[in-house]
Amino acid sequence: MLIRPEQLAGQLEKPLAPLWLLHGDEPLLVIEAGDAIRAAARRQGYTEREVLVAGPGFRWGELALAAGNLSLFGGGKLVDLRIPSGKPGREGGDALARYAARPPSGIVTLVTLPEVEWKVKKTAWFSALSEAGLTMELNAPPLSALPDWIARRLSIQGQRAERAALEFMAEHVEGNLLAAHQEIQKLGLLHPRGELSLPQVQDAVLDVARFDTEKLRFALLAGDVGRCARLLDGLAAEGVAPPLVLWSLTTEIRALALLRAGLDRGEALPGLLKSERIFDAPRVQALQHALPRVAGASLRTALLHSARIDRIIKGVADGHVWDEFLQLCLRLAPRPRSRPPGTAARTPGV
Repeated sequence: MLIRPEQLAGQLEKPLAPLWLLHGDEPLLVIEAGDAIRAAARRQGYTEREVLVAGPGFRWGELALAAGNLSLFGGGKLVDLRIPSGKPGREGGDALARYAARPPSGIVTLVTLPEVEWKVKKTAWFSALSEAGLTMELNAPPLSALPDWIARRLSIQGQRAERAALEFMAEHVEGNLLAAHQEIQKLGLLHPRGELSLPQVQDAVLDVARFDTEKLRFALLAGDVGRCARLLDGLAAEGVAPPLVLWSLTTEIRALALLRAGLDRGEALPGLLKSERIFDAPRVQALQHALPRVAGASLRTALLHSARIDRIIKGVADGHVWDEFLQLCLRLAPRPRSRPPGTAARTPGV
């Protein structure tokens, strides 16, 4: 059964489920959830713990052995299985499916994975684990939700901040939740409980944001030029290879062009998405949001622009590659609404 992260505390007040599955793209949240489950297991009498790391060469028979070796003193046991790659292979998948079919008595099993692809979620072993226990997907909050996440963390240490301060922090820790956690703890050390002002936050919080091309792709589809500019500046400063940036942008432009052409032919969007093998729900939603504002001609021009950037990267055409990236993003930005003919712009206060 899938539970939301905010439901975890309530679940840990009850007798522990025999099987837990944690996965997600944010290590801090996965670690914190695992720590909370381990602490609850100790409180509920699971005094013994065995950690198994399923890396290269791991023998899956050790999982059954760990579950069978109960304490001589009658206490419960926590089997802490970690799969760093997120892919146990055929032998591991079979072992996990068998294990989930008959969870051992007196054992709480915690399985930890990194972020998993949608294909992994469709496997028999993942489905077996999910159905046999409680599953939590622990992903980093998007930028729009990050100020509220920071506010909740501040409230735990008895502090609060105005919205401008929360947004300032969010912009400076985006993509780096561990650093965000550390900056929040720093504020707890520097200032007493109560209200934090914007100047106090600005003086204390370092710019520790991390940027990646995945965020850039979604900003492009959203038509958020300001965010695209900030992400491009960050990627350039971090030394990200321009071919990777170009591939990320072109992938989404090409997808939009193919979907737009199909829609213009009268085809249904679900079928088009399936034919292009686009199944990831956030990406599907972002593409659906972008399609109404883009025309086939503008997308073809954008693809030609991508080809020109490729020549610039290879040194066979002139231009500043990062400026060209921003110009490419501008091609997919929403156009400002034009005023009806014969009307003049209104001056505020007139």
